[in-house]
Amino acid sequence: MDRFTVEVIAQTPNPQQVIYAAMHQDYSEEFVWSERQQWPDEQKCGEVVIKRLLSANRGHFGPLEHPQIVLNCGWFPHSTMQQIRTHRVGVSFDVQSGRYTGQRILDVVTGNREIEEVFYLRPVGAYADRQGKKYFYDAEERARDLQWCWEACKRYQGKIELGFSEEHARGLIPFDVRQHWVLSANVRSFMHLLDLRWKADAQLEAQKLCELMWPHFQAWVPDIAAWYEATRLKKARLSP
Repeated sequence: MDRFTVEVIAQTPNPQQVIYAAMHQDYSEEFVWSERQQWPDEQKCGEVVIKRLLSANRGHFGPLEHPQIVLNCGWFPHSTMQQIRTHRVGVSFDVQSGRYTGQRILDVVTGNREIEEVFYLRPVGAYADRQGKKYFYDAEERARDLQWCWEACKRYQGKIELGFSEEHARGLIPFDVRQHWVLSANVRSFMHLLDLRWKADAQLEAQKLCELMWPHFQAWVPDIAAWYEATRLKKARLSP
């Protein structure tokens, strides 16, 4: 999992102030934009949002939908994208297409890319299935799987050389081809993803994605992140 990467492309500045303004407009007689010079600072706004919207399980999450963060997620297996994209309420995706990005598969055959830059296999180690049955994924079995990935690339190359389209030939490659994608989420939907995919029974790669997303969330909305960590993180609660 050492190749997995999450970076910030863009984010709403002063997000806790934005949430405060949205919340304040709900009950203010005035046009809140005209009062912006009197708004509390970013940290104080975070404290007010926690107190008035989130503490004591008030669950008034609507104002948290205004600030957006845009992340670039890289080198994750296709299966992780499927798991994350299932829960897309308030989240948008643009995902690397297998129709237009097949050159990297050909590069494996020519030796211009390593197999594991293009395909993901779990590390050697002890695992268990959903029923709790334990097994060990050893180095020999993993080596055989890597060889199968190479042979699939070779088969893909043959189809392309015969004139097959990329979307036809890609049906032959292993399921967990790595993909990059751009993900945008608001504060509420970000926590929604964490609730569902950072719990103990989530698949390992999805948990790793959440682990890498988390520091960006902490840096962006520190007060809300602190509240989330104390009250919801990895508690498998129903998502907001």
